[in-house]
Amino acid sequence: MDISQYRSKLARFQSSIALFVLCLALSILSDKFLTPENGWNILRQTSVNVCISVGMTLVVLTAGIDLSVGAVLALSGAVAAGLLKTGIELPSNDLFVGFTLLGTIVVGLITGSFLGFFNGWVITRFKVPPFVATLAMLTIARGFTMLWTKGYPISGLGPNFAFIGTGWFLGVPVLVWIALIVVVVAVIISNKTAFGRYIYAIGGNESAAKLSGIDIGKVKVLVYTIAGALAAVGGIMVTSRLDSAQPNAGMGYELDSIAAVVIGGTSLSGGRGSIMGTVLGALIIGVLNNGLVLLDVSPFWQQVVKGLVILLAVIIDKVNSKAE
Repeated sequence: MDISQYRSKLARFQSSIALFVLCLALSILSDKFLTPENGWNILRQTSVNVCISVGMTLVVLTAGIDLSVGAVLALSGAVAAGLLKTGIELPSNDLFVGFTLLGTIVVGLITGSFLGFFNGWVITRFKVPPFVATLAMLTIARGFTMLWTKGYPISGLGPNFAFIGTGWFLGVPVLVWIALIVVVVAVIISNKTAFGRYIYAIGGNESAAKLSGIDIGKVKVLVYTIAGALAAVGGIMVTSRLDSAQPNAGMGYELDSIAAVVIGGTSLSGGRGSIMGTVLGALIIGVLNNGLVLLDVSPFWQQVVKGLVILLAVIIDKVNSKAE
């Protein structure tokens, strides 16, 4: 086996190796780490980031980026919570519209999907760089969240809604089931469909993809719409688990999702990566966050460590790209 083949095999398993080493180190440093309760806690916490990061992976595979996922999460969760709690009142028409649990979830998902669609439309229609377009959406969605909630949490959403975030089904948390379904569907789409092949083709060489007849704009708009919908799924999960829609929910989730994508081996240049790699990346971030809390590390140092991990992952990605 020559050096290039060795590098290729190492790159394929580097996320798994990193996760194993991290778990081994934390199990030595803390006797609370390897417990069933802590394991389920990590999986519940990671489930939200997995859903968001799957959408981010599809975006990054097209050589894009979405900085608005945290804000979209907050607005979608707040909209769902507000409609479930108070419905819509139209005093001038003496009309009140109430919403069922399913109705509020659907509206929350539509909210996230629309915001994602708007991102994709602006990026493709006006050729705005994804970084700029989604940064603007981050601010817009945060503003709408504050307007919707008036700066106060929306709490007391009822046991049925809380079941999504705190309930168990067949011995597994509902949040983990949701993340699992999202991952399975995303893997099938990315690996077994023409749409998945188009995503990789656009990220690998957009000009060649266009010449081959792929509708670049349509694919990108759909990818950003999916990312928005999955951010909304994360918003409903977070809101349900807290039994409250917080105006500042989702702060930092864009950092965690990008970290999961990069650590999982998806290239920021597009065209290379996998959903399962991102799942491993999200697990690494979840285990790292959990371990730092167990070790009573300052939240400020936690941000420093997370930033260094992201930087290291990007450097490794660049080194692997040059070696290919």
